[in-house]
Amino acid sequence: MDASFYEQVFEIVRLIPKGRVSSYGAIAKALGAGGSARMVGYAMSNAGIAHPKVPAHRVVNSSGLLTGKFHFSPPTLMQQMLEQEGVKVENDKVKDFKKICWNPLEEL
Repeated sequence: MDASFYEQVFEIVRLIPKGRVSSYGAIAKALGAGGSARMVGYAMSNAGIAHPKVPAHRVVNSSGLLTGKFHFSPPTLMQQMLEQEGVKVENDKVKDFKKICWNPLEEL
């Protein structure tokens, strides 16, 4: 994927409100690339160098798992950042995921 795809991903992720999360798949669908959840994940692994900042900690897998936590240093940082925003996490999984999940197709 090219840099413009990453930029499009970053633009959507920057819109996720504090206290909410979205999934790789929901972001891919919003970009018209439904089967590209993995590519959104690759973009997120490069989000640390993006400007303006990208709140990559708000992107989880489709069942609410913090699958991107290993790209944070230390890996517990992703959960800490979510909890600071009021998101409850238990066993590396967002509690009430369906309730707080932000779907860009529905909310933009």
